[in-house]
Amino acid sequence: EGLTDADRDVAVLLRKTKKPIVLAVNKCDNNEVENTYEFYALGLGEPFVISSEHSKGVGDLLDKVVSYFDGLDDEVDDKSKIKIAIVGRPNAGKSSITNKILGQERVVVSNVAGTTRDAIDTPFVFDGKECVLIDTAGIRRKRGIELESVESYSVLRSMEAIRRADVVVVVFDASEGFNEQDVRIAGYVHEQGKPSVIVVNKWDLIEKDQHTINVYEEKLKEQLKFMDYYISVYVSALSGQRLNKIIPACLTAYENASKRTSTSILNEILQDAIAIAQPPSKYGKRLKLFFISQSGTNPPTYTIQANDSKLVHFSYQRYLENCLRRNLKLEGTPIKIIFKDKKDED
Repeated sequence: EGLTDADRDVAVLLRKTKKPIVLAVNKCDNNEVENTYEFYALGLGEPFVISSEHSKGVGDLLDKVVSYFDGLDDEVDDKSKIKIAIVGRPNAGKSSITNKILGQERVVVSNVAGTTRDAIDTPFVFDGKECVLIDTAGIRRKRGIELESVESYSVLRSMEAIRRADVVVVVFDASEGFNEQDVRIAGYVHEQGKPSVIVVNKWDLIEKDQHTINVYEEKLKEQLKFMDYYISVYVSALSGQRLNKIIPACLTAYENASKRTSTSILNEILQDAIAIAQPPSKYGKRLKLFFISQSGTNPPTYTIQANDSKLVHFSYQRYLENCLRRNLKLEGTPIKIIFKDKKDED
């Protein structure tokens, strides 16, 4: 179409903003540079020749755009703030929970699954602690998502939100029961080593008696037995029931994930555990554990010196993990135990 009056009007408005401006001339499928000369009249700098249909010149355009990001302060990525991601299947009530927690209509809520298309970060303060709540797009099974569709990119953004979060809230829909996709999402959170809170939403739609919540909790434990450290909260985003327990549960999980324990206390726990159940033997050789220390946080990571780390059986590692959890109260967070041969430390 060439340069139009509308282009000139937009250029006038943009110059008034005093912000960096990048000019792109689209639909140059054959790299017709000569068709862009008239756009210099806009006074917006050198135009980038692109073809969005054929993905030509887009890389250079993005490089130019990103070059203006260096000097910006990204408050949301401030490491002093606790980032809480809310994830789950489509239409589980994630956005409704987000709005109720924030006390404002921050994200669009609809009964139509897939309303939220991007991860939305909202800073807030709870009990004097600065936090960021990240509402995400619903995560469906891969085979139900069209490749390179808007939904596929939305799911990638949701996965990225899990990776950058300090705590992850996984929302289940009580009215539909637990299914494989719920477990997959929780499993991904576990694989990323994130503290987690399981929120069972729409609890108001369940017919209940005095045993109902115990029955659901047993089902939950069975489905998520690979991550039995989670904190569970049963809520109704519609009525607001127990929503006030979600953020305190998140902060508890985060504090436990950030906890440091002195080496002396850890070795007391280790010696008590060995006294109760001796380490296993293999090929006629018994495992010996000499020393334990904490080597990291988020999640808590413990390094144990052993005579031969190959002798460690999964069941004994699990036993030691349970001993640490019982003594250190590590509710809501995964923990990692690393076994190193003593000679590796010498």
